[in-house]
Amino acid sequence: MERREEQLGAAGAGAAPALDFTVENVEKALHQLYYDPNIENKNLAQKWLMQAQVSPQAWHFSWQLLQPNKVPEIQYFGASALHIKISRYWSDIPTDQYESLKAQLFTQITHFASGSKIVLTRLCVALASLALSMMPDAWPCAVADMVRLFQAEDSPVDGQGRCLALLELLTVLPEEFQTSRLPQYRKGLVRASLAVECGAVFPLLEQLLQQPSSPSCVRQKVLKCFSSWVQLEVPLQDCEALIQAAFTALQDSELFDSSVEAIVNAISQPDAQRYVNTLLKLIPLVLGLQEQLRQAVQNGDMETSHGICRIAVALGENHSRALLDQVEHWQSFLALVNMIMFCTGIPGHYPVNETTSSLTLTFWYTLQDDILSFEAEKQAVYQQVYRPVYFQLVDVLLHKAQFPSDEEYGFWSSDEKEQFRIYRVDISDTLMYVYEMLGAELLSNLYDKLGRVLTSSEEPYSWQHIEALLYGFQSIAETIDVNYSDVVPGLIGLIPRITISNVQLADTVMFTIGALSEWLADHPVMINSVLPLVLHALGNPELSVSSVSTLKKICRECKYDLPPYAANIVAVSQDVLMKQIHKTSQCMWLMQALGFLLSALQVEEILKNLHSLISPYIQQLEKLAEEIPNPSNKLAIVHILGLLSNLFTTLDVSHHEDDHEGPELRKLPVPQGPNPVVVVLQQVFQLIQKVLSKWLNDAQVVEAVCAIFEKSVKTLLDDFAPMVPQLCEMLGRMYSTIPQASALDLTRQLVHIFAHEPAHFPPIEALFLLVASVTLTLFQQGPRDHPDIVDSFMQLLAQALKRKPDLFLCERLDVKAVFQCDRAVASVWGSTIRGKGGTGGWSYAAHSSAGGHWGPGLPKPHGLLCRYPLRPEQTLLQSPEHVDQGGIATTWFSLCPPQP
Repeated sequence: MERREEQLGAAGAGAAPALDFTVENVEKALHQLYYDPNIENKNLAQKWLMQAQVSPQAWHFSWQLLQPNKVPEIQYFGASALHIKISRYWSDIPTDQYESLKAQLFTQITHFASGSKIVLTRLCVALASLALSMMPDAWPCAVADMVRLFQAEDSPVDGQGRCLALLELLTVLPEEFQTSRLPQYRKGLVRASLAVECGAVFPLLEQLLQQPSSPSCVRQKVLKCFSSWVQLEVPLQDCEALIQAAFTALQDSELFDSSVEAIVNAISQPDAQRYVNTLLKLIPLVLGLQEQLRQAVQNGDMETSHGICRIAVALGENHSRALLDQVEHWQSFLALVNMIMFCTGIPGHYPVNETTSSLTLTFWYTLQDDILSFEAEKQAVYQQVYRPVYFQLVDVLLHKAQFPSDEEYGFWSSDEKEQFRIYRVDISDTLMYVYEMLGAELLSNLYDKLGRVLTSSEEPYSWQHIEALLYGFQSIAETIDVNYSDVVPGLIGLIPRITISNVQLADTVMFTIGALSEWLADHPVMINSVLPLVLHALGNPELSVSSVSTLKKICRECKYDLPPYAANIVAVSQDVLMKQIHKTSQCMWLMQALGFLLSALQVEEILKNLHSLISPYIQQLEKLAEEIPNPSNKLAIVHILGLLSNLFTTLDVSHHEDDHEGPELRKLPVPQGPNPVVVVLQQVFQLIQKVLSKWLNDAQVVEAVCAIFEKSVKTLLDDFAPMVPQLCEMLGRMYSTIPQASALDLTRQLVHIFAHEPAHFPPIEALFLLVASVTLTLFQQGPRDHPDIVDSFMQLLAQALKRKPDLFLCERLDVKAVFQCDRAVASVWGSTIRGKGGTGGWSYAAHSSAGGHWGPGLPKPHGLLCRYPLRPEQTLLQSPEHVDQGGIATTWFSLCPPQP
């Protein structure tokens, strides 16, 4: 190895004379890294040390840094440098130096067996990397040799030290294999070699683990070593003795965590399900832990209960299908299921008093999925066995979902409350899955329980119990069609009987009503039973999210049955909006709810309600338009514009959204005359222009203005037609003054809906030509500073190509400049130019907002894809041709020479 070090040192000196990677300089840099208070000096030292450990000189200084008189930090760096050189630069080492390097590493590991543990581990990792690089040809019995060398009696190190060093080496070997950079073909060979070598490892581990005289530190290291080796997918049957020994070690508190990790890793291997006989032997071992589990729960020992639960769940979750298939052993598996049920219902509130129950939730879905995957006859047998289990599970889950007392909950941290919220969501998902197993009987079960609690005069009930039962209903109704359930009418009738004196209960009542909004649409007679509760809750800021979202759902699903309640809903909504009870996002939801509501009224009623609803905001906007722009009135302006745009998003008197549902659901005739939204927009158009004149430099205000019209266009479609000329004119002035992406996006919507109509083509064409001209001028200055405009402009061009290619035939449009702008796009987005030839060649360019190159199998570009010739005399545009490139629909345009 010395000759090789000289060669590497000479090469390094010639290659990088400016970097003097000597032992002295490395030690100085390490001292600077650890002890210099200046962060910049630390960073410089770290950067230099990273270069040092990959340099050829590392072969020199690494061994010297490992000398006994050095401090552990320096020794650790030396060991790390050796590992990096071996793992990354193995090809630099001549084959005749392998044995020398191996011997030196063995010697160093022996020296550090009774020294610094972190240095020992790093040296072991280096030797493991060397072994993996030499296996199987250059070192076919690497593991057996390691065991033999460390068991030699003539070693100066004591037996325990040698044993611990060997175990450390054996532990890091599989771990290093998992993270190694070996080529794929080499990895397969090495894995096979390690599988054979485990025959030299497991007997040693069994002996050390079962030997009464083995110290605790040795046994713990044995368990960690076993845990490391089983992740190489060792056949489960080869691990039986060690797994049983690990179960025995669970009784030792010092070995408990290591035993759990080893057992879980062993039985969680994907290949383990092939060894059914071994799995069946493990069930009694797991069931034998029940008393230890109960004692841990009783004593509040969360770590022990958590570990035992991990073992039970690992066996049940990973192998439920294989164990269910063993019909003759159904009772033992059912006992395991009941043990997991105990873990699910472990006393205490998650995550404050217990953290175990959450581990079990996925198991219940897996078990149900496996049962339902059997053929009908076998499935019926298992349903008979496990339906009672799942009904019990529902009771357990709803108990676990209950809130603690108000006093206890008040002491929870915000993080604990958030974890509990997520935990309840997981319970909600589990209940949804359970419904697939239990069906409508589950709803009946919940309804019976709720009815007994609310109607019983003998036992007082807690709000937590009521809330949990409602939460169960809500969890199912949010995702399952309950319209045909015969218990929902009774539930709707019970809700008004609930005494709501708690925010959490009120929230769940609201969300439950919202989840039943589709059912209410089919049973409108019941709306009056719950709507007053929702309107009352609107005035409570603590119920902001639940009450507003529920009202929105009701207004969306039941709008045709709400006209009798419209005046009351609008009045209550106006009141809470004026009092500013809700945050901005909830105000926007409330406006959307009112849009749904008003859509079902007669035009006269809509205009009347719109006038009373938005007049205060229009007056406020008029006042703000007169003021000098400042941050506070900007927020107010954006808020008002947001309220209007969200109202117009859902106010659809022509019921376009119902078209896909069939004509039978269109309960109102399409009104004749101007659309109410258009009437309002025309009335406030001058005011909006006035606001724009003062805020044209502010992208947020411009975006809010454009959103009003864009959302209105999307909702009204052809009904927006009367606004097209004046809106096109306004957009043109806006974009000419200060180009902004939001104006391009609105232009794209107008092109999409109105460009194909002859009556609206002239203003659309004028606007398109204007924004194209302004944008091309901007591109000449450099598009890099305007990526949002680039993206929106490309989308506009793509829309124009698809909807109205005639827009590109206008003599005033520089077609060549438009298509050549793809080069500017490429400079911004990193798109590729393909197929570029010489004179008369074709150039292919693709624009993608994600950047990168377009091609078959890559993400679909959502901008412009064009094909054009490089010859300048070719200027006329042909018709677009839709072709398919690798499954991606694209639009191609070609330019051809002028016609005579």
